[in-house]
Amino acid sequence: MCTLSEASSSSSRLLFRQLFEKESSTFTYLLAYVGHPDRPALLVDPVDKTVERDLSLIKDLGLKLTYALNTHVHADHVTGTGLIKGMMPDVISVISKASNAKADLHVEAGDKIVFGKLFLEVRATPGHTAGCVTYVTGEGADQPHPRLAFTGDALLIRGCGRTDFQGGSSQQLYKSVHSQIFTLPKDTFVYPAHDYKGFTVSTVGEEIKFNPSLTKDEGTFQGIMENLNLSYPKMMDVAVPANLVCGLQDLVAKV
Repeated sequence: MCTLSEASSSSSRLLFRQLFEKESSTFTYLLAYVGHPDRPALLVDPVDKTVERDLSLIKDLGLKLTYALNTHVHADHVTGTGLIKGMMPDVISVISKASNAKADLHVEAGDKIVFGKLFLEVRATPGHTAGCVTYVTGEGADQPHPRLAFTGDALLIRGCGRTDFQGGSSQQLYKSVHSQIFTLPKDTFVYPAHDYKGFTVSTVGEEIKFNPSLTKDEGTFQGIMENLNLSYPKMMDVAVPANLVCGLQDLVAKV
C-alpha cells in the first residue's frame, strides 16, 4: 500500500488513505486537506458494507466529510453514498451527469471538486460504462505531486474494466484511457476501483509500458475485449438499480 508520504511528497496538507472491501475487491479512497481547522475530506467509491469503518476512521482522524464520490454506477457492489447521507445529511453525493444516476451533484469533464485548497479534476473516461469518470488531483505548485488519478474501472492495474454492459464500448474505452489518462504525467499514481491480484497502486508510465491489453493497437484491443467471455456479474441485478438511486437499497422497489 502506498504510504502517505509517498503519495503526497510535496504537500503535507494532503491526508490520504487507501481502504479495501474484500468481498468485491473494491478500493475506497479517503482524501483530506489538513491545512485548515475543519480538515475537509472526501471519499471516492465508498462501499455500503464498509461505511461504518470509513466513518469511524474519519472521526478518529478529526476530519469533516464533505463529499462522497462515485467513479461510475457500479455493478459489483452497492455504493455507500446513500448510507453515508442517511447518517450525515450534509455530505454531498457526487456522480457523473452521464451516469443518469441520482446524486446531489452531477459532474462533467472539466469540473472541479474542491476540498480546502486542494481539488480533484473531473475527466470523462467512458467505455466501461457510459458514465465513467476519472478524478485526478489538481495541477499546480500548491497541489500534491506526483498527481493521483482515481480511475474507477476504466483503467485497472495491468488491466481495464469489461465493456459488455451498461453502455460499454471497447472502442470508447480505448480512446478514453489513451486521451484522458495516458496523457497525464508518467509519474502520476494510478488508483483503480478494484484489484484482484494483490496490487494497490501503479503509475501512468507503468501502465503505458506494461498494461497487457491497452498497449496494443485499437483494433487488437477491441478483439481482446469482445472475446473475454465473462460471466454475468453476480451482484449486477441488485447493485445497478440501487446505485442508480445513490445506493439507497430500501428505495429500489419504489423506483
